[in-house]
Amino acid sequence: MSSRTRGRLRGAAVALALGAAVAVAGSVAVQPVAPAIVTVDAVSVRVGEPVRIHYRVAAETFGDLYLPSHGSGPYPVVVLIHGGGWAQSRDLTQFDRQSKVLAEQGVAVWNVEYRRVNGAGGWPTTLTDVDDAVGALGTVVQWRSGNRLDLGRVHLAGHSAGGHLAAWVAGRPARTDGIRIRSLTVMAAVLDPQLAATAGHDVFVQRLLGGTPAEVPDRYRFASPIDHLPAGLTITALHGDRDHVVAVDQSRRYIAAASASNATDLRILPGIGHAEFVDPASSAWAATESAILDHVARLS
Repeated sequence: MSSRTRGRLRGAAVALALGAAVAVAGSVAVQPVAPAIVTVDAVSVRVGEPVRIHYRVAAETFGDLYLPSHGSGPYPVVVLIHGGGWAQSRDLTQFDRQSKVLAEQGVAVWNVEYRRVNGAGGWPTTLTDVDDAVGALGTVVQWRSGNRLDLGRVHLAGHSAGGHLAAWVAGRPARTDGIRIRSLTVMAAVLDPQLAATAGHDVFVQRLLGGTPAEVPDRYRFASPIDHLPAGLTITALHGDRDHVVAVDQSRRYIAAASASNATDLRILPGIGHAEFVDPASSAWAATESAILDHVARLS
């Protein structure tokens, strides 16, 4: 039997099992039903629950994959990248609840972790980890999903430092791994590291890159989304007008620069600061969720 035939049979088995699991769950009104487990080549895929997947062998190089509890795919994919100053004190749990909500809307969510400053990360590990995490969609993540990911519809989203990483990955050279990034949604993101380190006096950027722009100028150029713009994407930048952590001018300047080669949208949210985007009950996240899902729907 060819590998292609085995893949089709595995996909069909997963789809049938998923449909049965959803039907059972829908018929039980009183007692909770434990998530169904589907085995694909001896790998357990838990319907409606996140699956933790390591994209590298190093510690903290993993992500949580959320699959919709209905349908059989292939599903568009939203990659969520958390912020927190690229620092060890914040992790992917910031986007746990948001990931579940997005998955309920019919998209697969890949909520990624990466090595960070004050841990095993920093220059250049933090950046390359996230690029590897996105690339893993075409290998181990696709396999663990039961081949239910639509790699032609991948959408990146990130907050603050995670927004920087999302925009940096979006601006990387053309991918050769079969993954097509369709949109970018950034929340209160650091999009010009040099400006952040100088005018913004951002010490977190300096810790990530190991010095000031005068000390390590090549690193700042390499890590700068505004100096490596994508082309052909739909980009939404959201920023609060009361953000005292990352200047709103970061989003304004990036969108102005990106508009020449992308469909862009800048949304300045009145009365919103910096941290509200990680609160799933906030109006800031509601605006972000709306933008992400609009991208998914329009770019199908």
